Amino acid sequence: MDINQLIAIIKKKIVNQFVVDSIDIEDKSFLHKNHSGNQPGKYHLKIKIKSDQLKNLSKIESTKKIYKTLDEEMNKFIHSIQILID
Repeated sequence: MDINQLIAIIKKKIVNQFVVDSIDIEDKSFLHKNHSGNQPGKYHLKIKIKSDQLKNLSKIESTKKIYKTLDEEMNKFIHSIQILID
């Protein structure tokens, strides 16, 4: 799967699952290109979400809910993910 397809799927899943004012997803894979654990086809992503629904939860609870929503993508296509909630 290419990065643009993955980003579109992630956006759709998060917007369908939560009340979101805005979402921005950045591919940060280039920062990890030469790391020993880097795997082809696995991406490093930074997700910024503006959502009162998620912000009202604890950081742990909101992260768990996002991970559960993205379970398939996490297992197949995402090596690491940074989640920022505003």
